[in-house]
Amino acid sequence: MTSVAGSRPARRLRGLLRRTHAGYSGGHDRPLGGYTAAMAGFAVFTTAWATAVRLSGRPVPARPEPWDVALTAVATFRLSRLLSKASVTSPLRAPFTRYVGPQGPAELEEEAQPDGRHTVGELATCPFCMSVWIASALTAGQLLWPRATRTAMGTLTALAGADTLQLAYGALVGRTTGD
Repeated sequence: MTSVAGSRPARRLRGLLRRTHAGYSGGHDRPLGGYTAAMAGFAVFTTAWATAVRLSGRPVPARPEPWDVALTAVATFRLSRLLSKASVTSPLRAPFTRYVGPQGPAELEEEAQPDGRHTVGELATCPFCMSVWIASALTAGQLLWPRATRTAMGTLTALAGADTLQLAYGALVGRTTGD
């Protein structure tokens, strides 16, 4: 019996990816296979929660409320920074990254491991990349568990506000003391 990985379509896809990679990469090491897997994973993730929303029978609003968009944006920003840059969450990233050094208040600079974990390492250290997944998850949460999700997003938004105030206070102290 032939496995899916060894099937003719899978072999053709691998060949296409190799040819595409050779023409695309320009001599640079670009993990297109990993990116393809990440996109497939995101498609499965989004399809799963969209299916759950449909099966729940909950109505989907005709358009998002502006307040929900703003709350989602700030919560997504804060959670993506927390997961991809914070010192305290570095154990989650460590299997896929290498420590480079500090990168601001309570944040780290890390780089993706060069081996087969590179794509996950890039995702884990990139707040912009992480934001796509987080915004999708928060959207799903708003549709499936709106009260709990809005409470969590409110907490993340308050944290973002507190961070902003801490940085502003630090800047003001630095200005007045000359540091």
